[in-house]
Amino acid sequence: MKADYSDEPSPFETHEVARPQGWAAWFGGPNVKIGPRIAPQIIPLNIEGRDSDSNVSSDAILNKQLEEEANCAIQYRTCSWQKTAALLFSEYICLAIMSFPWSYSVLGLVPGLILTVVQALLVLYTSIVLWEFCLRHPEVRDVCDIGQMLFWDQKWAWYFTAFMFILNNTFIQGLHVLVGAKYLNTMVGPNSSVSCQTVSFGAIITVICWLSSLPRTFSMLSKLGTASAAFTFVSVILATIFAGIQSHPAGFNADPATDPDTGAALPFGNPIVTAIPVLGTTFVSGLGAFLNISYTFIGQITLPSFIAEMREPRDFPKALWACTILEILVFSIVGAVTYAFVGNQYMTSPAFGSLIPLYKKIAFSFMIPTIIFLGVLYASVSSRFIFFRIFQHSRHKNEHTVVGWATWALILLCTWILAFIIANSIPFFNSLLSLMSSLFDSFFGFIFWGVAYFRMRKADGSVAFLGDRSLRGWIEGILNIIIILTGVFFLSAGTYVSVQGILDEFALGTVGKAWGCASNGI
Repeated sequence: MKADYSDEPSPFETHEVARPQGWAAWFGGPNVKIGPRIAPQIIPLNIEGRDSDSNVSSDAILNKQLEEEANCAIQYRTCSWQKTAALLFSEYICLAIMSFPWSYSVLGLVPGLILTVVQALLVLYTSIVLWEFCLRHPEVRDVCDIGQMLFWDQKWAWYFTAFMFILNNTFIQGLHVLVGAKYLNTMVGPNSSVSCQTVSFGAIITVICWLSSLPRTFSMLSKLGTASAAFTFVSVILATIFAGIQSHPAGFNADPATDPDTGAALPFGNPIVTAIPVLGTTFVSGLGAFLNISYTFIGQITLPSFIAEMREPRDFPKALWACTILEILVFSIVGAVTYAFVGNQYMTSPAFGSLIPLYKKIAFSFMIPTIIFLGVLYASVSSRFIFFRIFQHSRHKNEHTVVGWATWALILLCTWILAFIIANSIPFFNSLLSLMSSLFDSFFGFIFWGVAYFRMRKADGSVAFLGDRSLRGWIEGILNIIIILTGVFFLSAGTYVSVQGILDEFALGTVGKAWGCASNGI
């Protein structure tokens, strides 16, 4: 049954705005004021004799959920903000950090650092908007529920969001299967006796990831996430140190030289570092480097699932701020310092390839927990989406039953088999992932949360710069219009750049073969 929105206040009426105020609006805590819902509950709960009453308070819904889980063997709302921070660290402190030096080599050091900070703050703001939405609607389990609510309870919006959600997560799983094979290929070299190296190594990584995905709650996964983030931090710091202490970057040539196989000119001379883009930088390459930075920060697709397993969702901003500050520091320092020592000529992505073999293998080895765990995290989020809908009102959801565990393991196995097939079937996988990011992150990173802002302000009785004529109202209203337009830019220009990148790969002959056996090591 669709919600009736006829009683929503007019955007031109002026009312008192019921919204988070003061520091609590930015940092969370017990003093957060939760505004009204924008729609009735998607998942009705029988609270004090009422079903899908839009006037039921968010606290009442949250308390009902905690009450229902209180005596269950498997409880989902158990994460503290510290555990949630560990999940965020494991999602964002990842292999993609080592692509920042390449982005800076294309954009120039100064624009690269500025865009890193701006993008981090923009994602922080939209994540806080997302959090406010989840506080008002604590029954939402994932971004698919939010998609339906944002677009006036239309079922097509749920299916559209679900399609993007599953496809996006599965491709990310596939990327980690491919990167895992890349790591093993790097360790053993191209002349290993292993039959069909890349496919065989991918199968090994797939099995390891499936087994690592079996824990059913984020509270359990947060412990693995903490270790994953710690190993990644060690990996990128070692890579940065190695870039500084090695005598020359990998592939260094003191004088002009040519590739003996192709006859093409090789990079030569001491590393060149530029503060601004070099002359001749194209729109496609420049925007591609910027999108690389943006995609590393955009991870809002998982945040509703994390918030849905917090015992006190009001504390979520504490985890968000801790992660954002660490992101800015690590991404900027690792990117800038590594670029300063490697320079434009010898830069690779990931930057491990710019290190001499011994240093490369040492630093890359510390990245393996994250290569596995981040894929595990996205697999777990996708599997929850399916599992919770199969067993929403069943004891198999919260109890240790054979049916529950067998179904959970089977769903995970299906996602990893699909990820393995995708990783080996598409010869331009990384470029395709950029294309998927352009198509999906435009919504999950920007458009959804700009729309959410205006829907919540309307529910409050005031749409920014129409009813709420305060300076804050004007600034936030204009900012959220910019956020929506940024999403449209990603969807249009980002898609163009990604498609052009695929075409360029074909033109240069750098596209491999589907199910290729050759080593893909760096």
